[in-house]
Amino acid sequence: MADGDSPAPGAAVRGTAIGLRLGLLFLAVALAAIALLAGLTAAFAAADVSALTGRQRSELTAAVAVAAAAAWDRNNSWASADLSPVLDLASRTGADAEILDRAGELAGVSPGFATQAGDPQFSAPVVVRGQQVGKAVIRFTGAGLGQADHTLRLALLRAIAGAAGLAALAALLTGLAVARWLTRPVARIIAVTRAMGRGERTARVGPISAPGELRELATAFDQMADAVDGQEKLRRDLVADVAHELRTPIAILQAGHEALLDGVAEPTPTQLSSLRDEVLRLARMVGDLQTLAAADAATLHLARRRCDLASIAAAAADSLAGRFEAAGITIDRQLTGAEILADPRWLHQAITNLLTNALKFTPPGGQVTIQAGPAGPDAVLRIADTGPGIPADELPRIFDRFWRGRDAAHISGSGIGLTVAAELAQAHGGQLTAASQSGQGTQMTLILPRA
Repeated sequence: MADGDSPAPGAAVRGTAIGLRLGLLFLAVALAAIALLAGLTAAFAAADVSALTGRQRSELTAAVAVAAAAAWDRNNSWASADLSPVLDLASRTGADAEILDRAGELAGVSPGFATQAGDPQFSAPVVVRGQQVGKAVIRFTGAGLGQADHTLRLALLRAIAGAAGLAALAALLTGLAVARWLTRPVARIIAVTRAMGRGERTARVGPISAPGELRELATAFDQMADAVDGQEKLRRDLVADVAHELRTPIAILQAGHEALLDGVAEPTPTQLSSLRDEVLRLARMVGDLQTLAAADAATLHLARRRCDLASIAAAAADSLAGRFEAAGITIDRQLTGAEILADPRWLHQAITNLLTNALKFTPPGGQVTIQAGPAGPDAVLRIADTGPGIPADELPRIFDRFWRGRDAAHISGSGIGLTVAAELAQAHGGQLTAASQSGQGTQMTLILPRA
């Protein structure tokens, strides 16, 4: 599936539903945050307005008290004091005033003062030359300063409500956009997953525009799909290789038995020996397949422990010493201790396979050299022979299952010894490589991390 392909309709519907739910979730969270912010703003604004109004009223009350003190000071008594300017000052600010003398008796009062008993009331002493001569009491009505207070509160609430509405709308649009941005790649991954489930092995997510985590998910999915595709190809190739290898001995056995049954051939020792050879060939092939399966299982079930690569190599060489001697091939050991974390049993199997392969392709009178030792952070094992070497066009395929070169037709084997060794090396976190030139021998290099 290319990057420009549209997801399946079902995936698109699911993506839309997920996007809508995410958008509504973002909106709900945003509305909760906006409501909390608006409530706190309104509360703090109301408190600030109330504090401002209280200061203004206190200052107005003090101003009325000062004006009353000036009126008393002109005549040194309340009886002849003209309080009409004082009462007018309070009236112009939307308040009613009451002036009391030193004994608390009424000296002057606004007409509506008595009817405003439930309104906010402030008082201040009337002081002349440091002596209190009376008291001014102010009651604030709904007009003037009170009306301004009410108007300011309403204006603030309207501003907060408008800002909250705009913020909610912006949150809705942003939430839908972000939800769509997040869900489109998710819907795409779902569509590709379902396509692979239907057998479309080439379906891939490809590059997507999404947050980093989703891009990593898409990349990991594609890598997994490639790995599954590769494993499926290996399985098909393995079945084909096994079928190809089994076809020849089975055909020979079938033809030989039919000839014997039809009387075309006599059951001579030579004929029976030939059939027995094919049976043994089949048995070796089955045994090799069991070894390969065991190597595959070993990649998951290695019993690793600290061990010496040189000691394991020496043990493998000792186990084949008789065969080397019988073939007239000398084995040169150059072994230096190097500790590694490995499963000795399976590592012994891998080294044995490498030595056996060198033994098969080294002519009598030749030499096989086995070296082991540390090399920086790694431990390295090299097995070199003086055989005919491997042609350059065949070298990349020597680790393939059941693959045998042109020069191996006359040599017994199934072609999986090097495959098993390479898989065991990889299972130990190492690597097996080969270097060869035709006519100059072959060198196998096993690199493993040191303990």
